[in-house]
Amino acid sequence: MISKKTISTIIERLSDFKEIERIILFGSQARGEALSKSDIDLIVLTNSFEDRFEVSRRLRKRLLGIEYAFDIIVMTTKEFELDKNIPGTISRYASREGQILYAA
Repeated sequence: MISKKTISTIIERLSDFKEIERIILFGSQARGEALSKSDIDLIVLTNSFEDRFEVSRRLRKRLLGIEYAFDIIVMTTKEFELDKNIPGTISRYASREGQILYAA
């Protein structure tokens, strides 16, 4: 399971992105069911991003050196709010089981 120190490191490395509104941890790490090889699933919410792949690349670069694999999903807060009530969406899972790591 992810340590508080690792969570602090993630927040420290990502919180200075002015575009980020919230960072949500979800998946097995958030549920407390993670195995030693489990990745870290993050949803990063923003007001808007022109190029999500570029933003994801920048975020991943900041997380280099942390001993976990990351699955990072970048979306707008509006998209998240619209999708969180639709069964089967990542937003729904994250809204139900997720832990907010950072909120601007």
